[in-house]
Amino acid sequence: MKDYYQILGISKNASQDEVKKAFHTLAHKHHPNKGGDEKKFKEINEAYQVLSSKEKRSQYDTFGNTDGQPNFNWAWGKGQNIEFDIDDLGDIFGDMFGSQRSKRKNFKKGRDIRLDIEVELKDVLNEIHRNISLNKEVKCSRCDGKGAEPGTKLNECFSCRGTGEVQEVKRTFLGSFTKWSVCPECNGEGQKPEKPCNVCKGDGRVKRNEEIELVIPAGVDSHQMIKIVGKGDAGKRGGQSGDIYVRVLVREHKIFQRRGDNLIASIPIKYSQAVLGDKIEIIDLEGNILSEKIPSGTESGKIVRVKGKGIPHFSGYGKGDLYIELRIDTPKSISRRQKELLKELQREGL
Repeated sequence: MKDYYQILGISKNASQDEVKKAFHTLAHKHHPNKGGDEKKFKEINEAYQVLSSKEKRSQYDTFGNTDGQPNFNWAWGKGQNIEFDIDDLGDIFGDMFGSQRSKRKNFKKGRDIRLDIEVELKDVLNEIHRNISLNKEVKCSRCDGKGAEPGTKLNECFSCRGTGEVQEVKRTFLGSFTKWSVCPECNGEGQKPEKPCNVCKGDGRVKRNEEIELVIPAGVDSHQMIKIVGKGDAGKRGGQSGDIYVRVLVREHKIFQRRGDNLIASIPIKYSQAVLGDKIEIIDLEGNILSEKIPSGTESGKIVRVKGKGIPHFSGYGKGDLYIELRIDTPKSISRRQKELLKELQREGL
C-alpha cells in the first residue's frame, strides 16, 4: 500500500490547504517539462487526487484504499472476518521471535553538525588549519549538564522506575502481546530533575558560540567528508555529544587541473623552441620555479612528466606527479623581419 502522506511529505492531520501547498511545491519540482522524474510526478499526482478529496481521503484513512474495502480479511472460525493492520503483524512477530525488550535509542545524544568549507587548490598541498565559530548546544555550566539546580538531585522516574521504558499491552486477533516502548514521562532517560536548572530549564545544555579548530589533512579532494568526533551539539543532560561533518570544496585553479593526485598544466612554447629544443621555466603550484628541457622536434601536445610535483596522497605517503602538456603557440601578429625570415624558411621547405 502506498503511503500518500509520505509521498507528499505531510502529516496525517494536515489541512487541505497544506495538502494543496505540498502538491504544488512537489509538482513544480518534478514536472517532466522542467526536467523532473515523470514516474515521481505521476505518483505525486495520484496522492493529491486522493488526499484532496474529503470522501476519498476518509476512505483511504479508514481502509488504506479508496474502494471502501479493507486491505486484509482473514477467515478465523466459521464465517468470521477479522481485520488487522499489517504494522500490527510486524510488531507481533517481532515480539514473538525477536528480543523481548526493544533496544533503547540514545535520545540524549547531541545533534551532528554538517558544514561546507572552501579551500584553494594550493591549500591542499599541506595540512589545513581553520578556526570557525559555531552557534551550538554546549553543556550548561550552572548545572554541569545534569539539568537540575545545584544542590538538588535527579529523581528516579515514577512511571518507568528508572528504566526509561514502559510496557504496552497490544491486543490482536492472535491474542495479547506485551511491547516495550520509550517512557513518555521522562523521554527514555529514567530520571527527572527535582528542580529544573534555572538556566537550561532542565535540558542540561544552552546555546552559545564556540570556536572550533578544523584540521584537514593534506591531499584532501573536493567533496571529501572530514569527521570531527564529539564536537557537535552537546548531548541532553550529560549525553554523548554529536559529531561535526565537514565537506571540503576545492576551488578550480586557472592553470592547474587535478586528476586524482596528479596535476595537469598546458604550457605554450614557441615554434623555434619546438624545432630546435630549449629549456623553459615553469612556476609550479607552490610558486617554485622548475626548469625543464624541451627536446628538439617536439610536437604540439607532447606530455612532459615531473615526478613528485603533484598533490600529496591522502594516506600521507608520497605525492602525485605534474604532467605538462607542451602546446605550440602560433602568434597572431609578427614583425616584418620575422615575416621575411619565415618566408625564407618556407622557400627552404620548412
